[in-house]
Amino acid sequence: MSFSGTVKEELAMQISSARHCQLAELAALIHFCGSTCEGGTHLCLETENEAVARKCFTLLKKTFNIDNVVIKGKSRMLPDDATESKVIQALHLRGQEKISDAVKAPASSLLIKNSCCARAYLRGAFICIGSMSDPEKSYHLEFVCSERAQAEQLKDVIWEFQIEAKVIKRKKYSVVYLKEGAGIVDLLNVMGAHVSLMKLENLRIVKEMRNSINRRVNCETANISKTVTAASKQIEDILLIRDKYGFENLPDNLRQMAEIRLEYPDVALKELGGYLDPAVGKSGVNHRLRRLSEIADGIRS
Repeated sequence: MSFSGTVKEELAMQISSARHCQLAELAALIHFCGSTCEGGTHLCLETENEAVARKCFTLLKKTFNIDNVVIKGKSRMLPDDATESKVIQALHLRGQEKISDAVKAPASSLLIKNSCCARAYLRGAFICIGSMSDPEKSYHLEFVCSERAQAEQLKDVIWEFQIEAKVIKRKKYSVVYLKEGAGIVDLLNVMGAHVSLMKLENLRIVKEMRNSINRRVNCETANISKTVTAASKQIEDILLIRDKYGFENLPDNLRQMAEIRLEYPDVALKELGGYLDPAVGKSGVNHRLRRLSEIADGIRS
């Protein structure tokens, strides 16, 4: 199962204890997976996701004590007009002339005004229209909405938890998305996907460690390459001085430096200073090698 599917399965198992939170999550299922049938007069739920169907059945059972729910294509979902009327009223779907318009509209703000209800609403939305990329490859979580107004509401609800979300147009859909790993972790926490959150955090830690190690190796490789290049240039300069100018014509400190460098071509500057008599520090060695380089440049010119 994909990581996204694992998150949905975990969220499908989460059932709020409070009825108002259950209604908020049920509202998300109806608004994002619901539609109408029989001439737009009755509610139905269109989904191929077993988790959505199971969650809808459970919530209807808990909030309205309804057992005989039909979740199959364009079939009427609720058993009779009286039951359907209770559900429509509880979900505040009476504000539009047509029930089909109400389903496509944003959820009632009354249902998601509490923080706990907003969490439940986001949970239901993700089960219906959410998806997440494989965190081992990239960080991306999104909700694909058929209606722009619903996408804007969803984005605003996410922002209420100080999580940055954006909306873009993708063909005929409006997509609410998050791309930052930290934001996705926070949203999983808000929705109650704590097991998935820990898996994601573990993957993030491993990924960060790999990146840190790679950066360190690249840095050390670059430093080694720089040191080797500098040492090669120093040896080249010293050999030129020996052959064209003669060590005997150098001051004692530079002659000693040239001889020591030829004897220890791979040693770092700090260690090289320890072989001199008297010993000098890294800056002293660097200064003498720079003097030798200037003499070599003079010979070349």
